[in-house]
Amino acid sequence: MIQPLFMQRCLQLATLGLGHVAPNPMVGCILVCDNKIIAEGYHQQYGKAHAEVNAIANAPQNFDASKTTLYVNLEPCAHYGKTPPCAQLIINSGIKNVVIATTDPFAAVNGKGIKMLTEVGVNVTTGVLQNEALFLNRRFVTFNTKNRPYVILKWAMTADGFIARNKNSLQYELPDQISNAYAQRLSHLWRMQESAIAVGFKTAMYDNPKLNVRYHQGKNPLRIVIDKQLQIPAAYHILSDNAPTVIFNNQKETTVNNLSYQKIKTQPWYDVLSYLYKNQLQSVIIEGGAATHQWFIDNNLWDEARIVVSNNKMKEGLKAPILLAKANTKLDLKDNKVYTYYNHTTN
Repeated sequence: MIQPLFMQRCLQLATLGLGHVAPNPMVGCILVCDNKIIAEGYHQQYGKAHAEVNAIANAPQNFDASKTTLYVNLEPCAHYGKTPPCAQLIINSGIKNVVIATTDPFAAVNGKGIKMLTEVGVNVTTGVLQNEALFLNRRFVTFNTKNRPYVILKWAMTADGFIARNKNSLQYELPDQISNAYAQRLSHLWRMQESAIAVGFKTAMYDNPKLNVRYHQGKNPLRIVIDKQLQIPAAYHILSDNAPTVIFNNQKETTVNNLSYQKIKTQPWYDVLSYLYKNQLQSVIIEGGAATHQWFIDNNLWDEARIVVSNNKMKEGLKAPILLAKANTKLDLKDNKVYTYYNHTTN
């Protein structure tokens, strides 16, 4: 009897790969015999063993494959990439029952793994917790179905709707801290989980951001900035440290150490999305500014928005972007609240 709770365990295991396996999907796998889990595995790191490989490797010696059901939240791969096909491994193991949450939208798989299994008599069931599985791998699904990265908008605003004080020049000054320490640490966890992070020209000039992961353990995302006339001072963080950075501009196309200069060919943000897609970067978190966020909203090119709202008020300043949507979730962080929005009609 198929148990959705077993698939739920696969999804739990899969989440452990967030921030480590992209551009691969997050996958968890368990083996069940006599209604008991006998082995578990998940995809831990890009280029390393897949979830099915780890689960089968963790199974007891001489387990009865004929009585075992394999649960996995994504269709087993059927092609040779950095690892051999998992569908063939399942066949070789002798397992005759496989339960899959959802098919794999990646063109090299997309039904081929299921076909490989059924052609040799493996009983395959699909669609168990399918919506939950698609949501978990929403970055991977968006990348492979819409040919662009998954776009996350993130900003912090006061209770009266301002994201910063008015700035009268492009000279550097200390940014206003709207997010509290808890929200700042959370935002750095978010950065670690995504492939890239991007800001517009004014945000880079006004705030001199580092756009790295300092308050959480993990890798830095690729930094993206729009600087059409190359006006950002060389001493600013985004140009002077060693983190990989891409500067979209109208002046030159070259690479110098960690800095890659890309010429703008169409509209800057379309070029950014195209660049990320071509380089297999599945997600980007947009951290400013207001005009940049509004462009993504107005063009319906956002998938998720995360808005930190402080209890404090500013009374005047730079107004926050306008997002006409209802929040899906709310998180209380002392005097900050974090609202998350999901866009189901995105371009």
